[in-house]
Amino acid sequence: MSFLEIAKSRYTTKKYDSTKKISGDKIEQLKDILQLSPSSINSQPWKFTIVESTEVKNLLASNSAFNQTKIEDASHLIVFNVLSTKEYFEKLRLENAAEGSKIYYNNFLKPRSEEEVTAWLKNQVYISLGFFLAACGTMEIDATPMEGINTLEFDKIINEDGVYKSVFAVAIGYRNSEDTNQPSVTPKNRLDKETTIEVR
Repeated sequence: MSFLEIAKSRYTTKKYDSTKKISGDKIEQLKDILQLSPSSINSQPWKFTIVESTEVKNLLASNSAFNQTKIEDASHLIVFNVLSTKEYFEKLRLENAAEGSKIYYNNFLKPRSEEEVTAWLKNQVYISLGFFLAACGTMEIDATPMEGINTLEFDKIINEDGVYKSVFAVAIGYRNSEDTNQPSVTPKNRLDKETTIEVR
């Protein structure tokens, strides 16, 4: 299947088949894919928490508002976390970075405020999200990205030391045949190319 066909067929899953689990081999592949995620100046300011424990998954689900059932029924939940402060990034990532990355950071990012730098770090995590969703599509794994989580409560469960903070989560698994959001039931609704794409 071409990537264009995958883009047309993948969708945000609303209902999972709780009896179907992702194989250990595929989870290992997803770990490799997450590790290879791209980021500006190879900053990699993230930690990916793969939740397979039913107990932990359900605890996180209870802090996910309208996404609770999706998380409970999905095979796994991936929580995307970011280094919580500028200081942690400089200590845990920058010290071992390539010289070019250090020069860029010190000249263009370090002089900026804490809020600006942490926003930039968070942007890198969103880049990894797109990469991950595309990978799931190629592996025929269904996924649901979600910002509708209580990040403060998530952090009490998975980021107790405060080094990282959760940004968003992605439920993964296999769709329930009754999921009405799948494209065969509800066609994708996208703006036309003339509205969203400009060539100069």
